[in-house]
Amino acid sequence: MSDNEETMIGSMEEEALKRKQRLDELRNKRKLNNSFDSNETKNSIQLPKPKFRNYNPSDKSLQENSLPKARPEMVKDQLTDELEIAKSNNALVDDIDLTKLAPKKVDWDLKRNIAKKMDKLERKTQIAIAELIRIRLKSSKIEDLDQATEDLESANRNIDLADDDIDD
Repeated sequence: MSDNEETMIGSMEEEALKRKQRLDELRNKRKLNNSFDSNETKNSIQLPKPKFRNYNPSDKSLQENSLPKARPEMVKDQLTDELEIAKSNNALVDDIDLTKLAPKKVDWDLKRNIAKKMDKLERKTQIAIAELIRIRLKSSKIEDLDQATEDLESANRNIDLADDDIDD
C-alpha cells in the first residue's frame, strides 16, 4: 500500500473514533436527563381525583369527591324567549309574497329568453297596424273619422279574440 492510502485509512479510523466519542457523550447526556426527568415526573404527577356523578361510593373518603345531584334548569325563561323570537319571525312570513313562491310554468325560461325579440316585433306590429289603418282610411274616403275608428277598433278586437283562441 502506498502512503496516500495509509493516510486515508488512518484518517477514516480517526473520524470513526471521534464519532464514537460523540455518540457516547450524547448517550450519557440522555441518561442523565432521563433519570432527572423521571425523578421529577414521579414527584410532580398527581393523579386526578375521581368525580362520581351517578355512583354513590360507600367509602367515606370517596364520598367527598361525589358531585351534588343535578337540578333541572328552569326552561320557562328559555321558552318565553324562543316564543318571542318565533312571533317576530311570523311577521317576516306574512311579508313574503306567495305568488313568488308558486311553481313556474315549464316554458318560463323560453319566454324570458325571447322577451326582447317579442318587444321589437310588437313595436313593428303596431307600426304596421297604424299604416294599414291609414291605408284603409284613404281608400274608403270616410268623412266621419269617429265612425271609421270605431269600425277599425271592433275589427281589431275580433282579430285579437281570434288570436287568443289560437293561443289556447
